[in-house]
Amino acid sequence: MKRILVFDMDGVLAEVSESYRESIVQTVRHFTGQTISRESIQDYKNQGGWNNDWALSQRICADWGVDVPYEAVVERFTRIFFGDDANGLILREEWIPRDGLLERLARRFQLAIFTGRLQAEAAPTLKRFAPELKFDPIIGAEDVVNAKPAPDGLHEIRKRHPGAELWYLGDTVDDARSARAAEVPFIGIASPASARHAETVRLLRDGGAVAVLDDVNQIEAVLPQ
Repeated sequence: MKRILVFDMDGVLAEVSESYRESIVQTVRHFTGQTISRESIQDYKNQGGWNNDWALSQRICADWGVDVPYEAVVERFTRIFFGDDANGLILREEWIPRDGLLERLARRFQLAIFTGRLQAEAAPTLKRFAPELKFDPIIGAEDVVNAKPAPDGLHEIRKRHPGAELWYLGDTVDDARSARAAEVPFIGIASPASARHAETVRLLRDGGAVAVLDDVNQIEAVLPQ
């Protein structure tokens, strides 16, 4: 039986505290003049339903009394994330898997990605850090009708590979809920350095995670042989 290891990107393959999370901080500051803490951002994430950082930034602004059109939030966030001359916060991302990990896994599993990123956001990071690795398929935000926590991305991967056994690695409540809805075993990731770590671990376990790891480099110990 084909086995497919499906990765979320943010917080699993790529460390994004200084890219996506900082883009939320700077977007909210631009429109409200206030600075939201990383702990408060994680509080929203732990509620579930906030996989879309554009929508989350808009919601935070609204909660702080400033109504901003969604298109304006997207434009500002995207400018911060990519930069005006390819010099944006995306360049602050770091690759989490250690050398050789994904190559070893690829000998045992087909590797795939189901991410809340757009393809245009996923491609530069994958090209920068893992140009030789093949992920098939890569399911991004524009490839599904319903975003996480809906299971559409996992269903699409299963549709493309009938009969395959899937495992999903993610770091948010929405990832866990997506896996549960798709009836796919879920492995949670919760960095000890992240905001609200203990709460996030509890929520991922409550969401059905078969294991919660500090980072993806511990994955080999919990996967089937």
